[in-house]
Amino acid sequence: MASSNTPLLRARGLSKLYNGRGGCVGVDLDVYPGEVLCIVGESGSGKSTLLNALALRSPVNSGSLDYRTSEGEVLDLLTLSEQRRRLLSRTDWGFVHQNARDGLRSGVSAGANIGEPLMAVGARHYGRLRDAASDWMTRVELDPKRIDELPGAFSGGMQQRLQIARNLVTQPRLVFMDEPTAGLDVSVQARLLDLLRSLTSKLHLAAVIVTHDIGVARLLAHRLMVMKDGRVVESGLTDQVLDDPQHPYTQTLVASVLPA
Repeated sequence: MASSNTPLLRARGLSKLYNGRGGCVGVDLDVYPGEVLCIVGESGSGKSTLLNALALRSPVNSGSLDYRTSEGEVLDLLTLSEQRRRLLSRTDWGFVHQNARDGLRSGVSAGANIGEPLMAVGARHYGRLRDAASDWMTRVELDPKRIDELPGAFSGGMQQRLQIARNLVTQPRLVFMDEPTAGLDVSVQARLLDLLRSLTSKLHLAAVIVTHDIGVARLLAHRLMVMKDGRVVESGLTDQVLDDPQHPYTQTLVASVLPA
């Protein structure tokens, strides 16, 4: 789990509403270095809205959101300049979309997709960029010989691996993932989950992962938050929440994945 008692990301009373309703309401959340936090709930529970708010991809209505840099500086994310937000998203953070095509550039090669984030932070040496792309293709179990192929030549699971490599090549400290295994075949999901578990552990990477799949949460998460109707109804250590759920909604979620 986390190696520090000081949160990397902290939200208090965070709310994001649409026309005064929906979204997420009054969320308190801490994410620690090296920790995987899963947010679970049915469609419309507010989990993706919360993820986008945490990642500064949509404005919030109220609350506070702080991030601690590697230098120990605590940033008020809600008052941060647009320039500083962009820098964070290029360096400290990653964002993995549910649909890999939304996180990839279809018109450039696999290698260029991985290399572009490095260029955005100043890398220019073509040979080193290509070597980094090849290395990351290997890390996410893609054949580096396919480095010059376009994303469309890869399967859906491979595209998701490519998107993950694109996000992790700059060595972020925190990555946000929106239903990263949704829409994939069961066997492909299993391989991707094993990869994510390995990468988050090896890289000591903090992650906030949205999923509707309790099995995904059990495999990946140190801690779990359960959302319903825009509010967090239960949270705690993953095994504790799933093995002894307290809220009726959590009990229903857990029961729905148990064998009859």
